[in-house]
Amino acid sequence: MGTGKILGVVLLVVGVLLLFFGWQSSDSVGDQLSETFTGRFTDETMWYLIGGAAAVVAGAFLAFFKR
Repeated sequence: MGTGKILGVVLLVVGVLLLFFGWQSSDSVGDQLSETFTGRFTDETMWYLIGGAAAVVAGAFLAFFKR
């Protein structure tokens, strides 16, 4: 297993963890109130979700598509 594939797997795991924390954060009372009144999640929750999605995409590319 090459270094790129290992890095890809690590990025996938980190991305899934960030998405999980973002999902958990979006279910919090404070975030639900913020979404109710403003129509969007807090900045912290959005960074978790955006960072997690980016890490999953980059990790999948490195682990499965790059030779």
